[in-house]
Amino acid sequence: MADLEFIDIIRDSGMRSGLRLLLLSTLIVLVSGCATTKEEEVLPEETYYENARQAMNSGNFNEAEDNLDALETYYPFGRYAEQAQLDLIYARYQNLDLEGARAAADRFLRLNPQSDHADYALYMRGLASYNLDIGLAARYFPIDVAARDPGEQLQAFRDFSELLSRYPNSKYVADARQRMIAIRNRMAELEIHAARYYIKRQAYVAANNRGRYVLENYPSSPSVEEALVIMIETYQFLDLKKAARDSIALLKTNFPDSDALNEDGEFVADLLKEENRSLTNVVTFGLMGDE
Repeated sequence: MADLEFIDIIRDSGMRSGLRLLLLSTLIVLVSGCATTKEEEVLPEETYYENARQAMNSGNFNEAEDNLDALETYYPFGRYAEQAQLDLIYARYQNLDLEGARAAADRFLRLNPQSDHADYALYMRGLASYNLDIGLAARYFPIDVAARDPGEQLQAFRDFSELLSRYPNSKYVADARQRMIAIRNRMAELEIHAARYYIKRQAYVAANNRGRYVLENYPSSPSVEEALVIMIETYQFLDLKKAARDSIALLKTNFPDSDALNEDGEFVADLLKEENRSLTNVVTFGLMGDE
């Protein structure tokens, strides 16, 4: 009987210790919560806005983002809400957060579809996509844009196209149109880059297809001349005489001063060179051997 009483005493002591620990833990959480609340003191709406504007004017876009994010968090329907959303697009773009800028533009267009500034948000969304593929590296290193996957370029083209369609009188239309031309030219250059790759691998049918794609889809791009040269040479190699003659006629008509023509106007380009290919090179479609 005495042993049972001793066990009960120990059990009661353990329960009291556990209770004290629970109370202590709760007290720590409450104190921490008070400290956090004190650190996250909410400022007046106008203060966040003015801080953000001053930060942007001084080029401190990190600080601008912080204040604009706080403004949206604490005053989502305040007097500065719409302007803060627009400023956030700009601040993120200037801070090279292109995906963030695009997301902010999407959010603005979703929340303010009838806004007088919707054209700006649409333009900035396209601009973010336009630069997203290139990124920071292109600012400091030589990069062949035509050799890169187009990725977001098509999305930028769609955004700019929508801008021209919905807001033809917007002040951003002129720049958007020029960027659409640049995107078109990049896409054409990408096809030419692929055609050159196929020529190197002696995949002449594939190279010809790329050339024809440029001619049919990007007829006003600077890549058309080279596309015609590729088409002529591959047609000649494939012994498609009429197609080659027709392409030469197009070249002469549209590019009479082409380097692919001699002084007598005869086609003299020689892009395709026969190579002695090993069995390994043939069976791997040119990916291995004879390099």
